[in-house]
Amino acid sequence: MRPISDLLAGRLSGATTLCHCWRLTLRDGGQMGFTDHDGDLTFDGVNFLAGSGLDPSAMESDGGFVIGGGEVSGALTSAALTEADIAAGRYDGASVETWLVDWMAVDARVLLDTGVIGEVRRSEFAFTAEIRSITHELDQPVGRYFQSGCAADLGDVRCRVDTTDPAFRASGRIVSTDGRMTLSLDAMGYADGWFTNGVAQFVEGVNAGLKVAIKSHVAEPDGMTIALWTPISRTIAVGDLIILIAGCDKRLTTCAGKFANQINFRGFPHIPGIDVLLSYANANMPAMDGGSLFR
Repeated sequence: MRPISDLLAGRLSGATTLCHCWRLTLRDGGQMGFTDHDGDLTFDGVNFLAGSGLDPSAMESDGGFVIGGGEVSGALTSAALTEADIAAGRYDGASVETWLVDWMAVDARVLLDTGVIGEVRRSEFAFTAEIRSITHELDQPVGRYFQSGCAADLGDVRCRVDTTDPAFRASGRIVSTDGRMTLSLDAMGYADGWFTNGVAQFVEGVNAGLKVAIKSHVAEPDGMTIALWTPISRTIAVGDLIILIAGCDKRLTTCAGKFANQINFRGFPHIPGIDVLLSYANANMPAMDGGSLFR
């Protein structure tokens, strides 16, 4: 049973003066507060902003290890909640505290639930954020999978490829763009597909600091053309500086041929595939004696 202070218990009957408050703690340690009350509230050193248009759905909670949660919807009208920050993933993985507060006396409050921000869906003027209960952590994979592809990300502590090496990194200025998903750079000297599945990082302009996955890279006589996996919320501008990090498809042949890093490959490339599982013995095949298929 959730403990409730005598001060709050006395206000739960008759005409109430209660509202909801949400405190977000971002992954960088920053905190933000919002409330569905019509005026700002402050407690625990956090200012909970009104007028953000937030509207919570019913929260689900079950016993045991069932993953509960709910949603909160809002209009993109608050100065603290911007479409660019949502697109950049600033709120992904942020922890959320949901409070029931008496706006007449904020000391009369109770913590209703704690969760994390999951999927965030956007429309033209609003967003809907999924709030997952903390039990969702128990549903996350721990340890390594036995899979043919590499489990590391290019340049991380397991991969160890130096992505600052000029062979795997390019910088250039945008010479043309459709403003959302496609852009051309003046960078040259890289083969077709070198940056496919890589990362584009904007250095200047309204998108400075934004990182986006690269869908395709085509070498041109006077530069290169890049297509992004997701559209950019703020318009890409000609002349902005951008940095590209090479892409990796997580295959052993790519790890060895492109990065000369097969010693750090974090996959199991010799696991038999579905073709072996579906095959059947016949007279034209080698003896199926249970030994290695690669010797």
